[in-house]
Amino acid sequence: MKKGQIVEGIVEKIEFPNKGKVYVPEEEQYVIVKNTVPGQKVKCSVNKMRKGKAEGRLLEVTEKSSLEKDSLCPHFGQCGGCTYQNLPYEHQLKLKEQQVHEMLEKAADHEFQWDGIFPSPVEEAYRNKMEFSFGDEYKDGPLALGMHKRGSFHDIVNVGECRIVDEDFRQILSATLEFAKETGLPYYHRMRHIGFFRHLLVRKAAKTGEILVDIVTTTQNQADLESWANRLVELEKQGCLKGKIAGILHTSNDSLADVVKDEGTEILYGQDYFYEILLGLKFKITPFSFFQTNSLGAEVLYEAARNYVGETKDKVIFDLYSGTGTIAQILAPVAKKVVGVEIVEEAVRAARENAALNGLDNCSFWAGDVLKVIDELGEVPDLIVLDPPRDGVHPKALEKIIGFGVERIVYIACKPTSVARDLEMLQGRGYQMERAVCIDLFPGTYHVETVVLMSKVKE
Repeated sequence: MKKGQIVEGIVEKIEFPNKGKVYVPEEEQYVIVKNTVPGQKVKCSVNKMRKGKAEGRLLEVTEKSSLEKDSLCPHFGQCGGCTYQNLPYEHQLKLKEQQVHEMLEKAADHEFQWDGIFPSPVEEAYRNKMEFSFGDEYKDGPLALGMHKRGSFHDIVNVGECRIVDEDFRQILSATLEFAKETGLPYYHRMRHIGFFRHLLVRKAAKTGEILVDIVTTTQNQADLESWANRLVELEKQGCLKGKIAGILHTSNDSLADVVKDEGTEILYGQDYFYEILLGLKFKITPFSFFQTNSLGAEVLYEAARNYVGETKDKVIFDLYSGTGTIAQILAPVAKKVVGVEIVEEAVRAARENAALNGLDNCSFWAGDVLKVIDELGEVPDLIVLDPPRDGVHPKALEKIIGFGVERIVYIACKPTSVARDLEMLQGRGYQMERAVCIDLFPGTYHVETVVLMSKVKE
């Protein structure tokens, strides 16, 4: 097999994340092709050859899999947001469970209890946050507002009928695109670094129904954003929205990077926060706070984590990479004390405020890098909860965490390959994996949360 060759074969298996193993009979070899499902016959172009392993780009599905169904989303296949909307939900769950279970079995040095996969309480309209991008539908085409086209850094797909958000998101998206077109102002071109409209951030609480909307622009032009805000308020007054708008904001961002960066935010209407309720606790959320994007699924995730933590009475718990302190506050009522550490200062401020809001006086939160702050905490924990970002725990930080010698560590991973990698060090330093479970917070996509309970081996 060589680069540029067009080959055809059957997708035999999907490995995390989204890696279809396609067997090509005439070559007696596999090629890895993304965005496929088991059982499909696909045609692909080989675009990488590395140490005898081939990677290919999907050209077409020549025969559908017997597992497939028609996606209800008209944007599926074009938009890069979802991968498995053409699979019934029970098959999505089986696929994710199989991938993570196999991965952890390879990483584990002994047998462990596998607790399977918990589904999301809702399959559609589950997201409480979306970041939409402005751009054009194709080069020099009409203004678009939506998600990046699959496989493209530039083209934007209008996603007015997106299935992973509810109707309120779609109404706000449509009204904003209409307003932007009327202004005649250009979107921010990421290569030329000129233009005005950049992103639209929409957040909505599942329990309270409160909505926060933030339009992100450069300072290169000006537009009557008050009239845009009035338009959204009018949607609510006319009964077009099921939720209630808590605030409408304008964030300036002149940074070159294609990310939402807060370089100053003004309130156009209402306030710059809203409230969500998880497991009976109230959380104040600002535009850029980290919060699980599936509120109902997050309750399932945190219940599983709480179950793995086990007995907490009279114990000091470290919640490392604590975000806005969600896990810390869920554990606090049944623990002696919980100490959270988080690098994002805004999240720490929110955590402190949320703890006060919930009447919890046995939580403390530290701002800083876990690697550095862990030496300054002045306490020795009985239990540790880890909920790191996608890349997992820094090896030096993990060494320090292991050094506490706690009896139990609960590791929550949004990327299972990270926990599988970190298992090697944990197991090499006297811990063993006792239990593991998956929680699906992202139906239609290849993402899945994994919770692992590590126990100190008794000598």
